Amino acid sequence: MSASNYLEDKLLAATLTATTYTSPANVYVALYSTTPTDSSSGTELTGNGYARQLTTFTVNTGNGIANSSSTATFTASGGNWLPALGWAVTDASSSGNILYYSTLSPSQTVLNGNSLTIGTGNIQISMN
Repeated sequence: MSASNYLEDKLLAATLTATTYTSPANVYVALYSTTPTDSSSGTELTGNGYARQLTTFTVNTGNGIANSSSTATFTASGGNWLPALGWAVTDASSSGNILYYSTLSPSQTVLNGNSLTIGTGNIQISMN
């Protein structure tokens, strides 16, 4: 996953200029039909029961890697979703800021009544 420009700026300011950065109390996984980039916020899925999913992480000290320590389950209700081509870790359950983002490979299409589950440990963020 890549860090967003928002997060890169916050971390640089916090480590190099003594500017305080307060980590979010919770982080969420979001799905996108157009993957975010450094210059675009992408297009997040909407409607038919879609909602960002609360996620937790464990930092593996000494190697610059964090892994998801919870399962995120997205369930479509009331209709099919557009294909999910990307995902992001955000600092709010809606709106807010993208912290990290990546393509979703392979892409996933969730049909009405079906779920997409991202299992524990399947989201890995590296600062290397």
